Amino acid sequence: MQAKIYKPAKNAMQSGWANTRKWLLVYEPQRPKRIDDLMGYTSSDDTSRQVRLSFDTQEEAVAYAEKHGLSYQVQEPHVRQLRIKAYADNFKYTRQTRSA
Repeated sequence: MQAKIYKPAKNAMQSGWANTRKWLLVYEPQRPKRIDDLMGYTSSDDTSRQVRLSFDTQEEAVAYAEKHGLSYQVQEPHVRQLRIKAYADNFKYTRQTRSA
């Protein structure tokens, strides 16, 4: 089975960092989804899509994948560059403004 190991990104709709601290191991789909002829629902008989394993570190996730013989791909998390600014910087004399 193919697996993907990654650290989820922050939710864009909220300011909190919940559920972004742990590493996830997610199985890649084995079979494509299909559309039910009668109801039009999208379904799949591949239950591995529902499995999401969480680990504290990347090394634990990789060790789990190797122990169970999974081929895996690790996606490194994007590190955000923080620009720390003070509120007083809005009123600096040397502040650059756009001219209209």
